Amino acid sequence: MALPRKGEFAMASRYHEGSRCAGTVSIPGGAVSRAALMLLLSLAAGLPAAAAPPTLDLAIGDPARRDRQAPLVLDAVTDSRTGETLNPDELAARLDAVRLVVVGEEHTDAEFHRVQLTLLEALARHGRPLLVGLEMFPAREQAVLDAWNAGLYTEDGFVRLGRWYEHWGYPWGYYREIFRFAQQHGIPLYALNAPREVVSAVHKKGLAGLSPEEAAHLPAKIEPGGADARTLFRSYFTAGDPLHGAMSDAELDGMMASQATWDAAMAKNALAALDRHGRPESLMVILAGSGHAAYGMGIERQAASQGFAGKTAAVIPVAVEDEEGKPVTHARASYADFLWGVARERFPAFPEVGLSTTAASDGGKPALKVVFVQEKSPAARAGLTPGDLVLALDGQALPDRETWSRALAAKRWGDRAVLTVKRGDKIQEIRIDLRRRVGE
Repeated sequence: MALPRKGEFAMASRYHEGSRCAGTVSIPGGAVSRAALMLLLSLAAGLPAAAAPPTLDLAIGDPARRDRQAPLVLDAVTDSRTGETLNPDELAARLDAVRLVVVGEEHTDAEFHRVQLTLLEALARHGRPLLVGLEMFPAREQAVLDAWNAGLYTEDGFVRLGRWYEHWGYPWGYYREIFRFAQQHGIPLYALNAPREVVSAVHKKGLAGLSPEEAAHLPAKIEPGGADARTLFRSYFTAGDPLHGAMSDAELDGMMASQATWDAAMAKNALAALDRHGRPESLMVILAGSGHAAYGMGIERQAASQGFAGKTAAVIPVAVEDEEGKPVTHARASYADFLWGVARERFPAFPEVGLSTTAASDGGKPALKVVFVQEKSPAARAGLTPGDLVLALDGQALPDRETWSRALAAKRWGDRAVLTVKRGDKIQEIRIDLRRRVGE
């Protein structure tokens, strides 16, 4: 997650920066308030639901940098400690002393993934032995990545047999070049995530209530979020957000506990891979949602709490325009060690339908129940409403989230998706034209 998929929220093609809703989000189990749902969706997407500037300008994090700003430059990297601007090769050299670096992403923004690939290429040119840790897979699925590392899968074989659309859900196309580069250059990939059900268990009953089997997936110590973390979480709402202030303290505490669990598990598994498979000069590059790196309060903080004494760093791409097209020229220097200026992506590369669902059934057959429809999205324009049961997509039954995600990922802008929907006792076909809209 570009922040975590909190409390067992597993997105098929997730909510994107608070302004776009992707394919769906699966919510196994229990009801949740709409405010909590939307924050979880936005956290999962990698950036907060608020516009970027408020979250980028918080006086939290490193005391040496929290009271000043660092400039943002399009297509350049700013060292937030010095204010210098760097190119990718200069950044690679500046990471020489670092053993673990978290490279943030917004999962459905191709610019962020371009940055990740560019940095890996620069580090490889620099001659640094690399390991890449992935938020996209739970650690218990490492065998899938071992097979990819060994060249045993074709791309299609990896996506299908490796159950990409079950474990992650975002279109493979966003990550394809990164995975191919790693495989071609012998850079091993490692699964870092905790199982969704474990994070869900933490959200529901707390760390003390975990079973021994659940606790085995987590480190012995998880650093709880403090005042700074609470400030960061609260910043995910803007004053104009209709959900602003609707979340209770208990809901916020539960999500913060889930976030800490997610970060701690990824730190634990990354450090284990670095210890077992790395050399003294090796660098572990973690690709994860930007929320796992912001202000040093995610994976880096949990790694330190687990006794890691090596140097860590965060590289986070930042769009140099906000959602209204206004320039974003600075960010708080404590937001990340290195701020990589990228162009604002007006539209995601792959279509997003704009609805969120939970697993349901219709007469004993699996279905997806619509729980939220994003305003002005393709789904909203087609007339989908909360409470609808989605039975099929283009005539294909939907036995699971993976089927839905894989089918949607094959779509392109301009295509049409035909949903078989049950509304009350009536079954109807609803055609969703996957078209972008200008001026919104």
